[in-house]
Amino acid sequence: MASMSASSIELRLFQSTPHPCGYWPLRTARDLVIDPDDPRLEKLYPHGLGWGFRRSGNLLYRPQCPDCQACVPVRIDCERFVPNRSQRRCLKRNADLRWQIIYAQRSDEQLALYQRYLAARHPGGGMDKHTAADYDRFLLGDWSQTRFMEIRGPDHAGNDALLAVAVTDVTVAGLSAVYTYYDPRSQARALGTYAILQQLQWARSRQLPHLYLGYWIAGHAKMAYKRGFSALQAYDGQHWTPLPDDRQAPQSA
Repeated sequence: MASMSASSIELRLFQSTPHPCGYWPLRTARDLVIDPDDPRLEKLYPHGLGWGFRRSGNLLYRPQCPDCQACVPVRIDCERFVPNRSQRRCLKRNADLRWQIIYAQRSDEQLALYQRYLAARHPGGGMDKHTAADYDRFLLGDWSQTRFMEIRGPDHAGNDALLAVAVTDVTVAGLSAVYTYYDPRSQARALGTYAILQQLQWARSRQLPHLYLGYWIAGHAKMAYKRGFSALQAYDGQHWTPLPDDRQAPQSA
């Protein structure tokens, strides 16, 4: 346990025990966690985003691995963002979809889609066995202002269906894209990219400055899509600065 003073805010911080890295299977990771019993967590959350923290369930954490600094917090400056040609094609391709923002409460339909997604994207990794209780522990928070962006439209068979859910936290600092899952049979739609584009539109409609995307890792295939968004900023531990095209995140020793 350690204390931290950031912008005159006193915090109690805990370091997790070593656990398997969720990004590099052969590596071990550790996290820095803000005291989960702190009654100020909802008010601290916008500050935490600005310090590179992320929410998982009721925890605010950021990676703190002794031999690796590969995880770089990133966010999009909503006002400066301009979609590129590929993203404009994504919007056009998905013009037949509709989306709505609802309160974060799990439904059977959402859980079924989530389990199909994990079975296709994370086979044999443990997440593919997630139950309803695991869903709630991972995506929902007792103190966070969490919303679900439900995306609906024709599925691979032409039936109207729930195609994607973007789990999103709303704060005064911006929106935080917690997790997005989608129908793996609709992969050609690039629903992950589409969800970010709609979250950006949502943030702009509320005049929120940033969309937080979690962590980017140079050289990691599953993180490469984040580099495709303009006005991307990275946090170096002290400041948020534009992430130029030739930026390389630090790699483990």
